[in-house]
Amino acid sequence: MAATGSLAEALVCPRCGETYSIGEVHQLCECGSPLLVRYDLEKAKDTLNRNSFHGRGANLWRYRELLPVQDDRNIVTLGEGYTPLLPLERAGKKSGIPHLYLKDEGIIPTGTFKARGAAVGVSRAKELGIRRLAMPTNGNAGAAWSVYGARAGIEVTIVMPEDAPKITRNECAATGAKLYLVRGLISDCGKIVGAGVKAHGWFDASTLKEPYRIEGKKTMGLEIAEQFRWQLPDVILYPTGGGVGIIGIWKALKELKEIGIVEGPLPRLVAVQAEGCAPIVRAYQEGKKESVFFENSKTVAFGINVPKALGDFLVLQAIAETGGCAKAVSDEQILAALGELAREEGAFVCPEGAAIYAAAKALREEGWIREQDKVVLLNTGAGIKYPDTLNVSVPYLEKDAAL
Repeated sequence: MAATGSLAEALVCPRCGETYSIGEVHQLCECGSPLLVRYDLEKAKDTLNRNSFHGRGANLWRYRELLPVQDDRNIVTLGEGYTPLLPLERAGKKSGIPHLYLKDEGIIPTGTFKARGAAVGVSRAKELGIRRLAMPTNGNAGAAWSVYGARAGIEVTIVMPEDAPKITRNECAATGAKLYLVRGLISDCGKIVGAGVKAHGWFDASTLKEPYRIEGKKTMGLEIAEQFRWQLPDVILYPTGGGVGIIGIWKALKELKEIGIVEGPLPRLVAVQAEGCAPIVRAYQEGKKESVFFENSKTVAFGINVPKALGDFLVLQAIAETGGCAKAVSDEQILAALGELAREEGAFVCPEGAAIYAAAKALREEGWIREQDKVVLLNTGAGIKYPDTLNVSVPYLEKDAAL
C-alpha cells in the first residue's frame, strides 16, 4: 500500500493543552513546555492497518502518515531507519533473560539513532523555510544535524563540550558546520546557544525546543512493533539523557494503540542512566514529576551526561503510565557490559547501549524483569564512534615470530 501523506494536524502542548498551527514555525509553548505533533488518528483508522506497510521502503519514511513532513519534496534522507532487531541468545542465557533482543541503531547514517531525529527535524526545517539553525550537543546529535543540514543546504552552528568524542567534532567540521567547543557541560553549551539564538535569530534545534526531532525518533517504536509482528514486547530499556527517544517510543506506541494496530498493555519502559548523572532516576525514586539539576555530573557514557532534561516530566510520565522504572548503573558496570556483549554476541555497542544491558542484568537479578519477559535493549549507536572508551593492551610480535 502506498503512503497517503502526513496526517499531522496540529502542535499541542502536553502540559497546558494549547494548540498551534503545523504550518508555522514554533519552538516551545508559551508556558515553556515542549510541543508535540498531533495526528488525525481517527482518519488513520480508515487508512492504516497491520498490512499497510508491506512493500514500502526499508527506512523510517515507510511510516509516512505518522510523520510531520507535508510535502515529499522536502524530505531530506540518507536512507535512515529500519535497523535490525537481533536476538541475543548467548547474552540472554548468561543474564537469565532468554527472550532478549537488541535493536541496533549503530548501522544507520552517522552511526547513531540521532540520524532519525535529524532527518525529520531538518526536513521540517527545510519545509518551513528555515535557513540557519543552532544547537548544543554532547556530540552525536550535532554530527547528525550537521550532516543532514549540509544535505538540505541549511547553515548549522554547533556548540559542544570540549571532551565530546573527537570523531563527532570531525563530522561537524567536515560538513562545514560552524563548530565551537566549551570547557563545560551540555547545559553550559545550551546557555551559549540560547544567547546566540536571541542575538542572531537562529532557529533553536536544542532537544525538545523544536517539535520534530521526537517524530523521527519515535519511529524506533513503530519499527519495534512491526518487527514483532504487532505483538509488543514486555520491556524496552532506553539510555536516557535528554529523553527524546523514550518519549518518542511511548508516543509512537500510544498512537498505534489508538489506531488499533496494536492491542494490550504497552511495554514497561525503563529509563537507564549512569550513576554519575542520574537526575531522572533520582526523581523516580523520590516520586517526583520533574527532576532537579544533577550537580558535577560525569560518566563514561558521555551521550547521557545531561544534568537536567527539558522533557524530564514526559520521561517520568512515560515510565509511570507503562509501569516502568528508572535505573542507574556505574561506569564499571557499563564497561563490563560493553565487553560482555562484544564477546558473547559480536555486538560492539556504544557506552550508552552497554548501560542498558548492565541495567537489564541488574533488574533481572532484582526480579523486576521476569524470566518469561520479552526484553528489548535499544543500542543508540556504534561502539566504533567511541575509540577511546576501551584501553586495550595488544602484544607485539617480531616480523619472523611464530604463533
